[in-house]
Amino acid sequence: MSKITESDIEQYTIEELKTLGFQFLHGPDIAPDGEFPERQAYSDIVLVGRLRAAIQRLNPNIPAGAREQALREVQRINSPELLTNNESFHHFLTDGVPVTYRSPLPLGEVGRGSDEKSDYVWLIDFNNPLNNEFLMVNQYTVIENNQNKRPDILLFVNGIPLVLIELKNPADENATIKKAFDQIQTYKATIPSLFTFNAFCVISDGHECKAGSTSAGYNRFMAWKLANGKKEVSKFVPELEILIQGMLNPITLLDLVRNFIVFEKSISTKPSPLHPSPSGRGNAG
Repeated sequence: MSKITESDIEQYTIEELKTLGFQFLHGPDIAPDGEFPERQAYSDIVLVGRLRAAIQRLNPNIPAGAREQALREVQRINSPELLTNNESFHHFLTDGVPVTYRSPLPLGEVGRGSDEKSDYVWLIDFNNPLNNEFLMVNQYTVIENNQNKRPDILLFVNGIPLVLIELKNPADENATIKKAFDQIQTYKATIPSLFTFNAFCVISDGHECKAGSTSAGYNRFMAWKLANGKKEVSKFVPELEILIQGMLNPITLLDLVRNFIVFEKSISTKPSPLHPSPSGRGNAG
């Protein structure tokens, strides 16, 4: 009997996510030098074309110039502090991106300037989760400060990489779930721009599977309890399957992003860890 490999776990994860409605793309195919490029440079984190299309679709009453202004604001987040960037983007995501623009004068009215209007541009439709685009990309190379890294799987909503999934080989006794967590810490140090947009991370070795917020320490990563939101599943069902079905389905995923990530105010600002309660719901605390 052949041993399970990390590639097997990755393929299993991809197939499970497909059942939830995620489209799959291979990272090298949409790379700047790929067959179907969607990024101008390997330093690009967001899939800008997809986000622009979503902004246009979700904000039809906002002038095109203001929609582009919102897109630029998202791309402009650039504090030296990773968690400050993460909080800034989370506010944009959950509260909307504030924009101002000149409203046109009523038909036939002349002689005065147009009125300046303030509004918000939405990046995600939280009220109708299925009105968003859900995409998973594997082997998505990011280059920042001459550091080249390639996370296993990223989950994008409207072109925004909200979830990072890092996998390890269960057949390798040295490739533990803790090693997957350690790999994410390496990503934070070397490609921090990725985490401007991150809501939470998932780590698994094919047997164990846990999730935690961007700032969570290893002891704050928790398993997800429920696959269907109603009852605890059998202990014989793999933790990876439970978490994917219970936590990463579009409705629960967006509920977690909007309602269960809280930023604590202390000496430094940081998002409090996302942890699943016994009921399977994510609680930030």
